[in-house]
Amino acid sequence: MYNPHNHHHHLYDLCHKHMHHYVLAELSDGSKVDGIITGVDEKYVYLAVPDTSRNVEEERGYPGYGYPPFGYPGYGFPPYYYGPGAGFRRLILPLAALTAISTLPFWWY
Repeated sequence: MYNPHNHHHHLYDLCHKHMHHYVLAELSDGSKVDGIITGVDEKYVYLAVPDTSRNVEEERGYPGYGYPPFGYPGYGFPPYYYGPGAGFRRLILPLAALTAISTLPFWWY
């Protein structure tokens, strides 16, 4: 017999086990969200999801190597950017809306 409390507890344990892993979360409405689990509590799971709505390199104004004033012409530094808006945004999902969690491979380019 299906017990929703056991299912809720099972998903909580899975989220806690996969903390800081890149996962695919399937929701009860059939939608899927991929992201890194950054936190979980009794009601919510917190994800850092890729922000594909903007191009950070273009916003900073130097899309390639060697753009002044970064380094010498032709020998510039890559446009690394770590900070607010660095490609992830926070998403909070109700734990009750989750139907499945699976881990995904994660490659850092």
